[in-house]
Amino acid sequence: MDPDDYLMLSGIQHFAFCRRQWALIHIEQLWKENVLTFGGGQMHRNADDPFFTESRGDVLISRSVPLVSHTLKVYGVADVVEYHRSDAGVTIPGREGYWTVVPVEYKAGRTKPDDRDEVQLCTQAICLEEMYRTQIERGYLYYGKTRRRTEVLFDDELRRRVAELVAGMYALYDAGITPPAVLLPHCKNCSLIDLCMPAVSSRRRSVDRYLATRIRGDDA
Repeated sequence: MDPDDYLMLSGIQHFAFCRRQWALIHIEQLWKENVLTFGGGQMHRNADDPFFTESRGDVLISRSVPLVSHTLKVYGVADVVEYHRSDAGVTIPGREGYWTVVPVEYKAGRTKPDDRDEVQLCTQAICLEEMYRTQIERGYLYYGKTRRRTEVLFDDELRRRVAELVAGMYALYDAGITPPAVLLPHCKNCSLIDLCMPAVSSRRRSVDRYLATRIRGDDA
């Protein structure tokens, strides 16, 4: 597969949250911004400053780092990648010694009840592992509401979850399928709720089931 045809890495958070949302964005090319996504965009703009690297003691900080994984067949950009000086690790042109690679993803809100943020960060780590030919054990999620970092360990279970989600993304994308809408509690925070219309779709399915039941009953 040509790398130009790879799926966007950032889509995995949408897919983990709602497969229909992912399909509306990445298959049907729809997008609508709400307060939550706007806040997230502001956080990213604060983090994004391409070509900029700063040094804080034994830590180098690079922003807007391009990413690609030829194993997962995804591409994207990391908000921030930190390089911590260590006794073993990767080498960096123009810098002495060895460095441990640590991805950091910025989020506007708080920790989520699901794993959408963790799988996105882990996918970034897998990209960086391929690019640097190294092993990355952990990364961090920074939440704007709490102004705190949350450590994420990239264990085997999380890596399997990433692989399963990416496989699911490609299955829907290759088939050109957008899953039907299902009204759930988290729909109220979705940026695409007005385009998705889960309440209308759910009512329509209820009516269809009722009519089908009546028809079967009449036939009996």
